[in-house]
Parts: sequence; C-alpha cells; structure tokens
Amino acid sequence: MLLGGLQKTTLIDFPGRVACTVFTIGCNFRCPFCHNKDLVSLKSFKKAKLEVISEDYFFKFLEKRKKTLDGVCITGGEPTIWIDLPDFCEKIKDLGLEVKLDTNGSNPKMLKELVKKKIVDFIAMDIKTVFEDYSKVIKVKLPAPIESIKLILQSGLEYEFRTTVVPGIHDKKNLVCLAKQLRRLKTDFRWVLQQFQSKNCLDPAYLKTKPYSFREMKAILADVCKWLPKTEIRET
Repeated sequence: MLLGGLQKTTLIDFPGRVACTVFTIGCNFRCPFCHNKDLVSLKSFKKAKLEVISEDYFFKFLEKRKKTLDGVCITGGEPTIWIDLPDFCEKIKDLGLEVKLDTNGSNPKMLKELVKKKIVDFIAMDIKTVFEDYSKVIKVKLPAPIESIKLILQSGLEYEFRTTVVPGIHDKKNLVCLAKQLRRLKTDFRWVLQQFQSKNCLDPAYLKTKPYSFREMKAILADVCKWLPKTEIRET
C-alpha cells in the first residue's frame, strides 16, 4: 500500500475512540468536488510535492502509541483498491487496536473479505448521489454501490453512510429521491449529510461553489427525514 499521510491523533474520525488516521494514495473515482485531490493518484501526489510514508514507519509509530490509541482510521484516496489492505488491517488488529475503514463502496468483494476475517470494526461509506446518476457524478463507468450498502447493513458492524451535499449536484429533490432509494434497503437507515468544502477540489471550478448554508441544509433535512428519520447533518 502507498501511504500518503498520517494524522497522529483524532477524536473525530473514529467515533467514540482516540485514534490516528492514515491516508492511502489512489482512488478509482474522479468526483470533481473531491477535496483530497492530492490523494487521487500518485501523479497528483507527486505534483503536490508530498512524501510517501513507509509502512515500517507507520507500524513503528503504532507500536509506540498502542497503549494510548484505541484504533486506526484508514481513509484515502480509496483504501480498497489495494490488494494488501487485509494484511494491513490484520497487522493493526494484532497490536490490539480497532480498525475503521472509510470507503466509496466500489469493492464489495474486498469488504466481504474484511468482514469475514473480522479485521474491521467500523465501516464508513460515502454515497455520492441517486443510483441512476452515479457514473455521471463519479466520472467513471462504475455501478452504484448497492451491493456494498447491503453488505455493510448485514455485517453487524458499526457503520455510517454519508453524502457530501454539493450545490449543482444535490438539491432537495435529488436527496429526497436518494432517501427513498435507501429506505427500500432499510427503513431505519442511518445517514449523515455533510456540508461541501470548497477547497482543494479536484475540479477547480468547484473552488467557486458556495456551500449550502446550515439553514438550507436544515430545510433539506426536514424533507429527507420524512423518509429516513435517522438522518443527521454534519458541519465541516
């Protein structure tokens, strides 16, 4: 795996735990509003003049901090594009730490392996938009990750589904439609709507996109909650 960054302490990324967050390089999506553009590919990472972190360095850090940390959040990029992700998770678990995985849900086969081997404790998955518009939004020809959503719901693990609400892509009508689609999978579906960040975007045009205000987000939430009452807003 190529590691592109390490946040040594976080009280936010892994709910209920003191954790560190490690960032992997590379993603199979090309969402134009992505605010981690430097991690989308090794080319963009090098262009930003950033340095790869070795796994040896990372695990030496964990060895020193394993008594003060509860877990590790693995994010990206998209971690599931790496075939050695299970080995990476196993090494973390062997240190007595929990693992949280952030994913776009594009690799259900990998998710199934992680769940079956019991080497992940929490899965957070991004849902980009309504299922029929998925390829248009992620800019690659991949299906909506319905299989991954179902797998996570059936896993028995802690989980979170979240959608970054981007003006020009999402509005009340779009998100209510998505809420209806998710409700068909689970009536008490837990969902977080996140405010878009207009910084470091993959497509520079989105640097000029003004995020919805908290008042506008609450208005959207009111209609979404008619279908999925457990939906919440997260300010970023």
